[in-house]
Amino acid sequence: MLNNQEILQTIHMISEQNLDIRTITMHLSLFECISDNAEVTANNVYKKLMEKASNLPQVAEDIHNKYGIGIANKRLSVSPISLIGASSGGYIQIAEAMDRAAKEIGIDFIGGYTALIQKGMTKQEKEFLYTIPKVLSITDRVCASVNVGSSKCGINMDAIKIMGEIVKKTAYLTKDNGCIGCAKLVVFCNAVDDNPFMAGSFNGVSQGDCVINVGVSGPGVVKNAIEQIKGEDCSVLAQTIMNTTFKITRAAELVGKEASKMLNGEFGIIDLSLAPTPIHNDSVGEVLEAMGLSCVGTHGTTACLAMLNDAVKKGGTMASSHIGGLSGAFIPVSEDIGIINAVRTGHISLDKLEAMTSVCSVGLDMIAIPGSTTATTISAMIADEAAIGMINNKTTAVRVIPVYGKEEGEVNFGGLLGFAPIMPVNKGNAYEFINRGGKIPAPIHSFKN
Repeated sequence: MLNNQEILQTIHMISEQNLDIRTITMHLSLFECISDNAEVTANNVYKKLMEKASNLPQVAEDIHNKYGIGIANKRLSVSPISLIGASSGGYIQIAEAMDRAAKEIGIDFIGGYTALIQKGMTKQEKEFLYTIPKVLSITDRVCASVNVGSSKCGINMDAIKIMGEIVKKTAYLTKDNGCIGCAKLVVFCNAVDDNPFMAGSFNGVSQGDCVINVGVSGPGVVKNAIEQIKGEDCSVLAQTIMNTTFKITRAAELVGKEASKMLNGEFGIIDLSLAPTPIHNDSVGEVLEAMGLSCVGTHGTTACLAMLNDAVKKGGTMASSHIGGLSGAFIPVSEDIGIINAVRTGHISLDKLEAMTSVCSVGLDMIAIPGSTTATTISAMIADEAAIGMINNKTTAVRVIPVYGKEEGEVNFGGLLGFAPIMPVNKGNAYEFINRGGKIPAPIHSFKN
């Protein structure tokens, strides 16, 4: 239980330090919707979404009114559509039904236009991949994800080659809108089943029929706590972050349990992630600078990020037995004003961001790159991140946006997606490597039974 002082501190976090519940995400199983007719399957999906999730926005508002905790996003997440549509083949119709339901319900995003192909691809799954660009160009709220590797299976290089092409095609089809389709597409290694954050959220096949997962965010709160202990050593710094995330997690658990009761769902997990927004005092980059860096990207950045990520996980685990998802510190470039400024001033590069992904959650995220970047170079970026995830047994991901018609400057995505400077890409190429295809075998330490 929280004592009176901790309750007052939590109220202060909410009112003055940008603490919010970033998302309540309802995860729904769609397996009962499967039929061998595309139109029937799509209608079944629409009906289930409307029946189960219609009151999600109202529940979020009621919780906000009762506890005073802001809930920034209301989201849905469904079973991987590559599986749901395999029998009927109506992938695009299902996506349109998802988008229509999301708009009518009034939720921000719906995730789960997903394929899990880390080991290999069926004919239907390959067909599914090639529908992604069109789906992301004709829908507004559907998010897509593809898992191309894992520590247990290795890396599916055939899938990675295709995904480079898919990213480029998605950018082209949405080029009149800042290539926004790519902001709704993420490629994973070691994707988790219970992630409430977009664009990579899907309802894993191991989850139940209706599960409520909560994503909480508090970079501003952590930054404020760090600023109170200037000059203290790293042990005190780590403990301060742990204590702060403990309090944040307690607030999130209250919201998660309440939402689950009101939505007649199972309470799943709290994803305690320092997920930033493009405003000052809500930035992971600024947290890292408060830890003692003159600028994000300088030497020492990876060490600070490793400490931050670990302390966030420890603090959350101390506070609740329901910690899951990705839980850690996110570094999405377009969504973090501290990192945006570091890119602008030349203190951070793609190479440094890649190094940081070895210790953060989750990877190369929301990065704008020149429109001339080739599909094989994008595939090589995905392969590098997948390798970091596979070898280190952690989740990694790539969400890059090749901005058609631009080689430099900035692109504005709007809202929480923010804006991003276009980052230069290494001029070399991995054409021959990517075109080898096949599989990168799982590492030797994966063979544990």
